[in-house]
Amino acid sequence: MAADEPASVTRALVEAVRGIRYDDIPDEAREVACHCTLDFLGSALAGSHEALTDILVSEIVRSEAAREARLIGRSERASRLTAALVNGAAGHALDFDDTHTTMAGHPSVSVLPALLALGEAERIHGRALLTALVAGIELECRLGALLGFGHYAAGFHSTGTVGTFGAAAACAHLLGLDEDAWSQALGLAGTQAAGLRCSFGTMAKPLHAGRAASAGLLAALLARRGFTAQPQILEVSQGFAATHAGAEPSIAILDQYAGRFLIRETLFKYHAACYLTHAAIEAAAQLRKQGHTDADAIGAVEVHVSPVLLGVCNIEAPTTGLEGKFSLRATTALALLGDDTSDLATYSDAKMREPRLIALRDRVRVVPTEESTPTQARVVVETQGRHAEAAADTGVPAADLALQRDKLRRKFLALATPVLGVAAANRLADAALSVHELTAVEDLLHLASTG
Repeated sequence: MAADEPASVTRALVEAVRGIRYDDIPDEAREVACHCTLDFLGSALAGSHEALTDILVSEIVRSEAAREARLIGRSERASRLTAALVNGAAGHALDFDDTHTTMAGHPSVSVLPALLALGEAERIHGRALLTALVAGIELECRLGALLGFGHYAAGFHSTGTVGTFGAAAACAHLLGLDEDAWSQALGLAGTQAAGLRCSFGTMAKPLHAGRAASAGLLAALLARRGFTAQPQILEVSQGFAATHAGAEPSIAILDQYAGRFLIRETLFKYHAACYLTHAAIEAAAQLRKQGHTDADAIGAVEVHVSPVLLGVCNIEAPTTGLEGKFSLRATTALALLGDDTSDLATYSDAKMREPRLIALRDRVRVVPTEESTPTQARVVVETQGRHAEAAADTGVPAADLALQRDKLRRKFLALATPVLGVAAANRLADAALSVHELTAVEDLLHLASTG
């Protein structure tokens, strides 16, 4: 690059993560990477026989008759690209997978399906997989910071868009591509990346994750063969930042993250709904525990949240379980009524039609509050002239990783046991939590499939 030539943001992003090696990764970041692996597999197993997954298998997998890669929780096999698509969609089908505030999306669900499909085909060992997972998540988080809130505010679903770049980067790392090929891979990722927030509450939302995984894998495979794209995809005129964020990305933003491992700040779900409903659920649960929530006596409920949430999880009158996951009114009412918001069965079409839930839901008012962050909520309950309130913030990463490991294992077993059985689910949990010790990624997928 000439001395007077402006620095390439795309190239700087590549340079920030391409050189990551296993020994460079701090112990806590490695541990969280194992948590991400466990949590994704549990979510994908639970989503492996959802209607949307069955449709994808019927329409794509069976006509392919390919045998390259396993499908999680199923007996069928598929091509690498299709396995990434189906496993990614399954992993996000129930909206129970991890999230990250810097990325403004779900970091693992686009990256891991691509890596698992590629790792199985290429006979990769677990240490390489974990390192590539870290590289992919580090890149997509930095890209989320570069794009800023304008990308999400414009209506793009970062899991589908930014996640495509993360999957491409992770696969480029696993394949050991050189710097030029990395830039081509990101160029190919950027021109394929898609996903609109208006799809929240429908099957299209998890499709975004699957398409991101498949498109990112394709980008890396094509780049390895010399397929060309725009190597400065982020910063060029009519490039990704201009069209998807409405602003030129500032390379200086990357300096804030130099030497950091943002994977450590991954957040995990313990309620089976949109993460931005979790603070309200936690606050409502506090009020119920304090004895302020006799449903018949509640006159009114206010949920004070950031205005950002109004365009994400504010479906006012959900009629399906999937819509209920994106309804602050419904999820707050569920928590006040004492329903188990961690149980997938709670988010059913029948539950959303229950008269008792509807009656309380309709007394909930969502109040936009500018001073709140997206992960904060304050719930106020008026009961027969009495006023009670509680607040919560679910945007703080766990300080105790041993406790987080235990909580995630319990969550995993609840999701995986109905699909695999108790013994097999425990074997898979052990393998996922020590993924870096596996001699072959194929071993992990063998434990996660039923064929």
